[in-house]
Amino acid sequence: MSLDIFIVEDEPELAALVADYARAAGYRATVFSDGALALDAIRRQPPALVVLDLMLPGLDGLSVCRAVRGFSNVAIVMVTARVEEIDRLLGLEAGADDYLCKPFSPRELMARIKAILRRAGPSAAAPGSAPVSSAAPSIDIDGAARRIRIHGRPLELTPTEYGILAALARRPGQVFSRAQLLDAAREGNASLDVADRAIDSHVKNLRRKLDAALPGVEAIHSIYGLGYRFDL
Repeated sequence: MSLDIFIVEDEPELAALVADYARAAGYRATVFSDGALALDAIRRQPPALVVLDLMLPGLDGLSVCRAVRGFSNVAIVMVTARVEEIDRLLGLEAGADDYLCKPFSPRELMARIKAILRRAGPSAAAPGSAPVSSAAPSIDIDGAARRIRIHGRPLELTPTEYGILAALARRPGQVFSRAQLLDAAREGNASLDVADRAIDSHVKNLRRKLDAALPGVEAIHSIYGLGYRFDL
C-alpha cells in the first residue's frame, strides 16, 4: 500500500518537482501552498510524512510544525533557503525530524524520506526481534514496534527522538557524545546530515516528555564537554 506524503511548499515549480519524484518513488503525494490548509488536512488525515517549507505565506512552517507536534508524531522534513545554524536548530526544536537547505537535490530528499520512514516502521527492527527492557525497570523498549513505554504507557516520540532515547536507555550510566547519538538517531543512514548541536534540541524535547511521564525525575544528564548520560 502506498504511503501518503504531504508537500507544503508555496513555490509551484519546486512543489510539482518534489511531488513527481515522490510519486515515482511509489508514494501518494498531495501538495499544499498554504500552511493553514495543510495543518487542517494533517489534523483530519495525518500522512506518513510531511515535507514542510519554512517560509510560507500566512502560517509559516515553524508554526505549522509546532502545531502538528501538539497532536501528532507524523514525520516532518523541513526545507528552507535559510542556512544559518540557528534556523536549523529552531526547526529541529519545533519537532522536525530532518532539515534540508535549498537548493537541494530531489533525489537526496527522497533518500532522506525513505530513511526516516524506514526508521519509523516496524520493518526497521531485526527479523524476529522481541521487545526488550532497559536496565531501568520502569522503561520498556520495543524495537520491533519502535515504541518506548514508561510504566506501561507509550511515550509519544518522533522517529529521531526514539532513536536517541532508545540508545541512551539501553545503556544507562554510559556517556554518549552528540556524534554517537546522531548515529543512533539515523541508525547508520548517512543521508541524515545534521550538526551535532541539533542533538541538544532533541534532548530538550525528550526531557520535556520524560518529565511529564516521570515528574520530578531527571533521567537525561548533561555531562559537560562530553555529551549525555541516562540514569533512572
